[in-house]
Amino acid sequence: MIAAVSWVPKGVAKSVPAVADPPCKEEIEEMIKAGALERSGDSGSEENDEDMDVDTAKQTDEVTHALAVADALGRTTKNKNSVTKFDDITDGLKELDMDHYDEEDKGIELFSTGLGDLYYPSNDMDPYLKDKDDDDSEELEDMTIKPKDAVIVCARNEDEFSHLEVWIFEESVDNDSNMYVHHDIVLSAFPLCTAWLDCPLRGEEKGNFVAVGSMEPSIEIWDLDIIDEVQPSVVLGGVAEEKMKKKKKGKKTSTKYKEGSHTDSVLGLAWNKQFRNILASASADRQVKLWDVATGKCDITMEHHTDKVQAVAWNHHEPQVLLSGSFDHSVVMKDGRIPTHPGFKWSVTADVESLAWDPHSNHSFVVSLEDGTVQGFDIRAAKSDSTSDSKPSFTLHAHDKAVCTVSYNPSVPNLLATGSTDKMVKLWDLSNNQPSCVASKNPKAGAVFSISFSEDSPFLLAIGGSKGKLEVWDTSSDAGISRRFGNNCK
Repeated sequence: MIAAVSWVPKGVAKSVPAVADPPCKEEIEEMIKAGALERSGDSGSEENDEDMDVDTAKQTDEVTHALAVADALGRTTKNKNSVTKFDDITDGLKELDMDHYDEEDKGIELFSTGLGDLYYPSNDMDPYLKDKDDDDSEELEDMTIKPKDAVIVCARNEDEFSHLEVWIFEESVDNDSNMYVHHDIVLSAFPLCTAWLDCPLRGEEKGNFVAVGSMEPSIEIWDLDIIDEVQPSVVLGGVAEEKMKKKKKGKKTSTKYKEGSHTDSVLGLAWNKQFRNILASASADRQVKLWDVATGKCDITMEHHTDKVQAVAWNHHEPQVLLSGSFDHSVVMKDGRIPTHPGFKWSVTADVESLAWDPHSNHSFVVSLEDGTVQGFDIRAAKSDSTSDSKPSFTLHAHDKAVCTVSYNPSVPNLLATGSTDKMVKLWDLSNNQPSCVASKNPKAGAVFSISFSEDSPFLLAIGGSKGKLEVWDTSSDAGISRRFGNNCK
């Protein structure tokens, strides 16, 4: 499944991403001890945990480390029952007899034609390498990200294997677009949400990063300009690293978290485009947190909800204003500068699935709900008494099932896209607070979990769902969109 999709602005990604240096032995050992190399979804039983002596985890055997790293990178078989036994590896190494490799008969030329090794002054003269330059140039071309290429990042999970996929979407004049995966990043936990950010975490003016919230309490921030990276650039919160001790039977050990960390799954993320080092997070622990990604610290923790917080969103025009939506059937607006203020609260009819500010207005937002409805609100109608709820500007019965995701078009006012577990994506005209359906489509993505309009090509809509296949819908090709928003399609 694809849980989240994010667009990377054109021209931001490096034309040729750098390749990460492989981790050294010490780094691998540290990752193994910290549990960073465990495959997502793996967990032992309580009984096994109680009987396990964790001190034995400090193994120095090279084969153990190699298997752990290969498993983390997805290079071993997914069937745990068929993992190679240590005895088989040992027998194989004995058969190779690498200790006596240099003692082989010098007269035997295993890779020679019998005439001795031939030398060619250049690769062009070597008949065996005549196609090598072509292959290299094609590979380099495939790895090159052009300024006009659209880049999409999707958080994906398949067979307990979680990763980020960085897709290239090449547009063409004749509408014959091309899509392919440029590279991917292995994740240690099931991803739930993402947020792209350009805060310079490596000393440069700007960067190209994506924050990932998962089933774990930590938030990982990955550099999209590095290939084959095995560790995130920054980790916000998470379980505290301390010496693990053997559990005693009948006793439960409490989990210790890093200072300021969430204590449950991270369900929503929002990057502040003006205060570029600030990231907001929503969690199943009922908290909303504001992080300084440059320092890796939590600056503010807010506890104004009584159930899981599903979504957060910064106002596009008043960047200090933050919305949060919860399973407690409420949406709360707070000012990040005065987090102790109760803010303003709106009650809704079901669990909040997602919410979004209107990019063309500083006072309007929509919230989508588990019961298939979408409600719009105008904050100017909010009363000074935070406990007094204001009525919605409109209530739209958009889908037959939960509306998991919404996306405003960044360039076309009043154009909103909604996606649902009923497998449909719909486009709405919200003019005059009287929503009307302009277009609908079953993108064959299964239950739709995430949609997002591109800011560079506003009519392109990225779609991710339960089938795990990224889809891109050129909404300008729809007749209804052309009729209603024809002037913007040109």
